Amino acid sequence: MEHAIVLHSIVPVRTDARESAEQSTQLLFGETCRIIGVLSRFYRICNESDGEEGYVDCKMITLMADAEYEAYKTALDASKARVMLPMTYAVSSNNGQTIPLTMGTRLANYHEGMFEVLGVTFRIDSAAVAEQPLLLTQDNLMQVTRFLINTPYLWGGKNALGMDCSGMTQTVMSLFGFNLPRNASQQVHCGKEVKSLNDAQAGDQVFFDHADPDDKDCEPNNSKADTRISHVGLLLDNTRVIHCSGRVKIERISERGIYGQEQQQFTHHLAAIRRLD
Repeated sequence: MEHAIVLHSIVPVRTDARESAEQSTQLLFGETCRIIGVLSRFYRICNESDGEEGYVDCKMITLMADAEYEAYKTALDASKARVMLPMTYAVSSNNGQTIPLTMGTRLANYHEGMFEVLGVTFRIDSAAVAEQPLLLTQDNLMQVTRFLINTPYLWGGKNALGMDCSGMTQTVMSLFGFNLPRNASQQVHCGKEVKSLNDAQAGDQVFFDHADPDDKDCEPNNSKADTRISHVGLLLDNTRVIHCSGRVKIERISERGIYGQEQQQFTHHLAAIRRLD
């Protein structure tokens, strides 16, 4: 089985083996993937961090020898260090070139502002790195997410220059030690159910379905709602949610759903609340 590593800041993963195909997700610097197949100049890959499959341009990832892969995976699995700022730069000790790294990027062999990938050492500002998972508190969640406010919505995106709703939750929660699957419809199966907003706390995930918010026959926490999940956000408390819809923003939430300040109406119907543990 062949493996590859990402040595670019961000690599688009597409739904088909075409440059014009829709982006379904992204790979970040240092992520590894399995090569499932080859079609023209595209690899079909499986991202090892979340299991998502898709197509990437062959020149955008670097194949690894078995020994390289095993050594790197051992180092990566042992490391808890991640970039916690929306964007920072790493400097190569080989040639002095810089590479931008985005929030959530994992750093192998990290120690005191240095990390190593395939024998190349990089310098990085230690203030931009969380060496261990952050404690999931309201203050820490506010500190992390405030940098993402007004990040534009990008289908399949999971970085501070463009992200979708589940890309935001996956990236943010990775800083707190949670390895979420890629999509909202998958994330809703993680953790445990929270019965109502009255019982909710900062960091709980809130999920929304396609139901009409004006339909009074709709129950906010229907156990069957996970088959219809279309949106996800994170609670800052039991009245405010941060989510990416058009852009990353903070809005009011009730048992009915999200009330859009710009639209002056409910825009998303609450379907489920989940707490990671």
